[in-house]
Amino acid sequence: MQSITTFNSDLRYIFLPIFLKTKDNVSYEFEAILDTGAPLTEFSDEALQFMGLLNYKKENVQLKPGFQTQKYDKVVIPEIQICSQIVENLPVYVSHFEKSWGIKALIGLDFFRRFEVLINYKLGQIITQPL
Repeated sequence: MQSITTFNSDLRYIFLPIFLKTKDNVSYEFEAILDTGAPLTEFSDEALQFMGLLNYKKENVQLKPGFQTQKYDKVVIPEIQICSQIVENLPVYVSHFEKSWGIKALIGLDFFRRFEVLINYKLGQIITQPL
């Protein structure tokens, strides 16, 4: 089914609300950035630990110069909704996020591979539909 999601095209990045469910059917909402340069979706270790999807949070993770995240593990999100499209059992990177960034996730190319995605900056819309 086709879906239209709006975003603020005046901002530097495309910010989106995303909705998740854990295997215990607990729902969460987070702010994410749509990142066409990320191969896989990434979640902050802080958010994954908060949701109970990460048993440990690696301390003292050093961000590489020029980067705002540092990947160090993978977990599977039981259910995630991005642009009104539901994906089950999505493997995501566990990352340490720079706190000043203010987000909990990057939506990567794994999302684009599952859906037809049209980004219209002039209208501030993302149109998605399953392939």
